[in-house]
Amino acid sequence: MLQATALGSAGVVLTPALSAGRALAASAPEIAPTKPFEFEEATISDLQERMKSGTLTASALTNAYLRRIEDVDKNGPALNSVIELNSDALAIAGSLDRERKEKGPRGPMHGIPVLIKDNIDTSDRMQTTAGSLALLGSKPPLDSSVARKLREAGAVILGKTNLSEWANMRSNHSTSGWSGRGGLTKNPYALDRN
Repeated sequence: MLQATALGSAGVVLTPALSAGRALAASAPEIAPTKPFEFEEATISDLQERMKSGTLTASALTNAYLRRIEDVDKNGPALNSVIELNSDALAIAGSLDRERKEKGPRGPMHGIPVLIKDNIDTSDRMQTTAGSLALLGSKPPLDSSVARKLREAGAVILGKTNLSEWANMRSNHSTSGWSGRGGLTKNPYALDRN
């Protein structure tokens, strides 16, 4: 996981509607890297090195990813991969920035924004629906072990991603990448495919 690109298909997503991403992103401070830096291709190690050197913060990185989600997922090619954004993501990133300054990083994911699939329980304000309208409004009382371990390692859970409804357990012949809650997710490399 640590060698994957930071915004790869790691199975994480953002909520409620991506228009909220612009509002969340607008409130974060901007810190420009000292040299050209393509965060879309950066590894977690690259991002951690920049945060260690002080040329990048979790807040700025979270802001950049929220904007990227707004630009690519809802606008632009409209991939429809993010089902819900975490409205607390920027506050969490700011808290992690302060923690890094005061105590150092808590783990290898400190300040790294991630998206998780909508079938991974989180005990925050986000829903866990497995993409189904039947579970709309479901807010688990506890984090799943995956979410808990990500948080313990310092990750910022940006939101939740769409998935085949019920993790494709409804039928052997259902459309891959479609859910009642999120609609159809497009393939970013071939927009006419799911």
